[in-house]
Amino acid sequence: MNVPMLIMGLLLAIPSLLLSQTPAPREPAVGDVAPDFKLPYATKDSVAEEELTLSGFAGKRNVVLAFYPADWSGGCTKEVCTLRDNFSALATLNAEILGVSGDYEYSHHEWAKFHNLPFKLVADHSHAVAKLYASYNETSGYNRRTVVVIDKSGKIVYVDLHYSVRDMDSYTKLKAALTSLH
Repeated sequence: MNVPMLIMGLLLAIPSLLLSQTPAPREPAVGDVAPDFKLPYATKDSVAEEELTLSGFAGKRNVVLAFYPADWSGGCTKEVCTLRDNFSALATLNAEILGVSGDYEYSHHEWAKFHNLPFKLVADHSHAVAKLYASYNETSGYNRRTVVVIDKSGKIVYVDLHYSVRDMDSYTKLKAALTSLH
């Protein structure tokens, strides 16, 4: 075998070996500063012209990031409808709810209209934000159902990486976390 070709082959293989050894992003933890982001979003009324930033809520509202796999699916519909049906209670706790999935803002708009959702749906099509918050499932290519609460100072105060829609337990824990901020 030609030695220069062997060396060239090894040099070309090194970057992929290094990438495969890259550790998975650390899960968000209570006390961490929440990673900021800027993404398009929609509501039941429109597709927003400007992008939403997490830092835009600093000093104003607590934020609930509710990651979910996809618009129009059964479990996700149950999740957002639970948030919709309890929106007033969460709003009294000074909470801004942001649903986050990889769907485009146009799908979000139609889905929010169809279910009369009173909160913003954020379009994280590249899943960059889901990856920052350890919500992205590489195997399925979708977000996992997770919830992160960020207080007005921008710190993570609650994390549920296994949010469940089977019963109201996960929602009850979310509400308790928001209540503790008052």
